[in-house]
Amino acid sequence: MQSKYWLAALALGLSLQAGATSFVVTTDGIVNTVDGTSDVTSSSFGDDKVVREAKDDAASFVASAGAIRGAHLEAAFLHIRSQQPTLQMDDMQLAQAILAI
Repeated sequence: MQSKYWLAALALGLSLQAGATSFVVTTDGIVNTVDGTSDVTSSSFGDDKVVREAKDDAASFVASAGAIRGAHLEAAFLHIRSQQPTLQMDDMQLAQAILAI
Protein backbone atom coordinates (compact mmCIF):
# COMPACT_ATOMS: atom_id res chain seq x y z
CA MET A 1 0.00 0.00 0.00
CA GLN A 2 2.82 2.37 0.90
CA SER A 3 4.52 1.74 -2.45
CA LYS A 4 1.41 3.06 -4.22
CA TYR A 5 1.76 6.35 -2.36
CA TRP A 6 5.45 6.60 -3.23
CA LEU A 7 4.69 5.84 -6.86
CA ALA A 8 1.92 8.45 -6.93
CA ALA A 9 4.20 11.02 -5.25
CA LEU A 10 6.97 10.27 -7.75
CA ALA A 11 4.57 10.63 -10.70
CA LEU A 12 3.27 13.92 -9.30
CA GLY A 13 6.80 15.21 -8.78
CA LEU A 14 7.82 14.34 -12.31
CA SER A 15 4.74 16.00 -13.80
CA LEU A 16 5.35 19.18 -11.79
CA GLN A 17 8.95 19.26 -13.00
CA ALA A 18 7.82 18.90 -16.63
CA GLY A 19 5.28 21.68 -16.14
CA ALA A 20 7.90 23.96 -14.61
CA THR A 21 10.30 23.31 -17.47
CA SER A 22 7.57 24.05 -20.01
CA PHE A 23 6.76 27.30 -18.18
CA VAL A 24 10.42 28.38 -18.23
CA VAL A 25 10.74 27.69 -21.96
CA THR A 26 7.52 29.60 -22.69
CA THR A 27 8.48 32.61 -20.59
CA ASP A 28 11.98 32.70 -22.09
CA GLY A 29 10.44 32.91 -25.55
CA ILE A 30 8.12 35.72 -24.48
CA VAL A 31 10.96 37.65 -22.84
CA ASN A 32 13.12 37.34 -25.95
CA THR A 33 10.26 38.57 -28.14
CA VAL A 34 9.54 41.51 -25.85
CA ASP A 35 13.24 42.37 -25.74
CA GLY A 36 13.40 42.42 -29.53
CA THR A 37 10.18 44.42 -29.70
CA SER A 38 11.57 47.04 -27.35
CA ASP A 39 14.64 47.36 -29.61
CA VAL A 40 12.37 48.26 -32.51
CA THR A 41 9.86 50.38 -30.60
CA SER A 42 12.49 52.33 -28.67
CA SER A 43 14.01 53.50 -31.94
CA SER A 44 12.58 56.26 -34.08
CA PHE A 45 10.45 53.85 -36.15
CA GLY A 46 7.29 55.03 -34.40
CA ASP A 47 7.60 58.33 -36.27
CA ASP A 48 8.50 56.65 -39.56
CA LYS A 49 5.83 56.92 -42.28
CA VAL A 50 6.80 53.59 -43.90
CA VAL A 51 6.35 51.74 -40.61
CA ARG A 52 3.15 53.54 -39.62
CA GLU A 53 1.58 52.70 -42.98
CA ALA A 54 2.32 49.01 -42.37
CA LYS A 55 0.21 48.67 -39.22
CA ASP A 56 -2.91 47.36 -40.99
CA ASP A 57 -0.83 44.91 -43.00
CA ALA A 58 0.98 43.85 -39.83
CA ALA A 59 -2.35 43.17 -38.12
CA SER A 60 -3.48 41.02 -41.06
CA PHE A 61 -0.15 39.20 -41.09
CA VAL A 62 -0.32 38.37 -37.37
CA ALA A 63 -4.02 37.43 -37.46
CA SER A 64 -3.46 35.08 -40.40
CA ALA A 65 -0.35 33.49 -38.84
CA GLY A 66 1.79 34.90 -41.64
CA ALA A 67 -0.42 33.94 -44.58
CA ILE A 68 -1.36 37.52 -45.56
CA ARG A 69 1.62 39.66 -46.55
CA GLY A 70 0.76 43.18 -47.66
CA ALA A 71 2.96 45.49 -49.72
CA HIS A 72 3.24 48.04 -46.91
CA LEU A 73 4.40 45.37 -44.49
CA GLU A 74 7.02 44.08 -46.91
CA ALA A 75 8.28 47.64 -47.39
CA ALA A 76 8.45 48.13 -43.62
CA PHE A 77 10.37 44.87 -43.18
CA LEU A 78 12.94 45.98 -45.74
CA HIS A 79 13.14 49.48 -44.28
CA ILE A 80 13.60 48.35 -40.66
CA ARG A 81 16.14 45.68 -41.55
CA SER A 82 18.13 48.15 -43.66
CA GLN A 83 18.17 50.62 -40.76
CA GLN A 84 19.06 47.98 -38.15
CA PRO A 85 21.00 45.19 -39.90
CA THR A 86 21.91 43.48 -36.61
CA LEU A 87 18.27 43.04 -35.59
CA GLN A 88 17.58 39.33 -35.05
CA MET A 89 13.79 39.06 -35.43
CA ASP A 90 11.75 36.88 -37.73
CA ASP A 91 8.86 38.33 -39.76
CA MET A 92 6.22 37.47 -37.14
CA GLN A 93 8.18 39.12 -34.34
CA LEU A 94 8.79 42.18 -36.47
CA ALA A 95 5.09 42.43 -37.41
CA GLN A 96 4.17 42.22 -33.73
CA ALA A 97 6.69 44.96 -32.97
CA ILE A 98 5.15 47.16 -35.68
CA LEU A 99 1.76 46.67 -34.03
CA ALA A 100 3.23 47.68 -30.67
CA ILE A 101 4.53 51.00 -32.02
